[in-house]
This record gives sequence, C-alpha cells and structure tokens, in this order.
Amino acid sequence: MPVSVAIVAQDEEKRIPHCLSTLAFAQEVLVVDSGSRDRTVEIARSHGCRVISEPWRGYARQKQFAVDNCENRWVLILDADEQVPVETGRSIRRITDSPDPRFSAYSLLRKNFFHDRWIRHCGWWPERVVRLVDRRRGRFNDRLVHEQWIADGEVGELDMAIEHRSFQSYSDLIKKMDTYSTLAALDMLRRGRRSGWWSPISHGTWMFFRTYLLELGVMEGFDGFMISVLNGGGSFLKYAKLREMLLFPSTPEDQ
Repeated sequence: MPVSVAIVAQDEEKRIPHCLSTLAFAQEVLVVDSGSRDRTVEIARSHGCRVISEPWRGYARQKQFAVDNCENRWVLILDADEQVPVETGRSIRRITDSPDPRFSAYSLLRKNFFHDRWIRHCGWWPERVVRLVDRRRGRFNDRLVHEQWIADGEVGELDMAIEHRSFQSYSDLIKKMDTYSTLAALDMLRRGRRSGWWSPISHGTWMFFRTYLLELGVMEGFDGFMISVLNGGGSFLKYAKLREMLLFPSTPEDQ
C-alpha cells in the first residue's frame, strides 16, 4: 500500500527543508500550512508536496485535518522539525506494503537532539510516539497540548527511530515552556482540575527532582540541568496559571 506523510507547519522555512529531504519513501507528502509569512509554502511545493492552507485549529484538530485530507490509508504523522532516517523509511515501506491486520497503528522511537547532541536522559529517551497510523482506524484525542492518536485496535511497536530537532537554544525551551504551560492549564481547567497555593511549588519541585535525578539529567551536563530546571518551571507555571484562571476567570489565557 502507498503511504502518505502529514505535516502541519507555520513559518518553518529553516527546518522544513531538512524534514522534506528525508521523505523519498512516501508516495504523498501533504503540508497543511496555517498562514506562514515566510517561504514555507514555496519550499514545500518545490519538494513536490501538496499544500493546503488552513487557519490554525489547535494541535490535535490541525493534525486531524491533515490526516483526514491525505489520499492514502496509511499515514505517517510528522512535525516540521522531525526527520526520517533512511532505514526507518524502508521499514515503514515494508510495513505498509504488507500490513499486519492486527495493528491499526505503529509507534516509533524518537531521538531528541539539543545543541546538535542526542539527549539520552532527562526523560527524552527512550520516547515512544504513535505516528504511523491507519487513518480509518483511529483519531486524535481532544487535548489542547500533548495530543495523542487514539487507535481503534492494537498498536504495534517498531524499533526504528525518527529524529527530532526542535530546540536550538535555551530561549526556544523557555518559549515552549510558556506556551505549553498555558495550554496545559486550560486543558486542566476544562477537565475540572483544581490548584491550591501549594500545587505549583510541589509539582514544580517534583518535576525538577524527577528529571535531574531519577531520569539522570545530571548525566547530560549543563544542558541536562537546564532541561530539568525548565521542566520544573513548566510544571510550576502550569499549576500557577490554572490557579490564576480559577481565581481570576477574566485572564487573557481563559478567553
């Protein structure tokens, strides 16, 4: 069976060329662009991609839109900052050429890089993500952040990796921490979660301790320390913002 690749993108002219150059195994690459102001669309079309412009719906809904608009039954879901090694692409082709009817989706390993270095600790490895899916047998959940594909059936495990190069600097980590903590707080608010005055402190402290010591962030040098600090900061902010939304419902994040 042919395989499609679904990518959602906005202002990704620096990273998407590296992603697209690794997708020769796919019969279709669909890029759903949400209003890029740079050369993202031009670059995607120059690589032979089909491009659809669609206003931003949120992570889960935007990715679901991309999957729904693919032509083929089997879809590999990627972010613009991810790449597919040659051997992984070959493995995906073997799977889709002779799919096992037991499985409606497959998870892959994801290697996360920071400062051009594979981070093996901090909870960044091993990381499993469900990315190769039969689009007729599953959907994304409705989470605002950390969205997941919910398969209608068993999920197989592939011991092949995709590579993730999202962050170039500590500033990138801080920006993601701020954005994701807001979305996570909104998600918890909608699910009726509460946050006491102690919640940001206890959750933030525990997250730093878990990342730096239990998940061996200490083995990654100063980068591991910074990742641990910002993981703890993200957890702290998530509960602090939730508490703010509960106490002051008119805050901008709650609109």
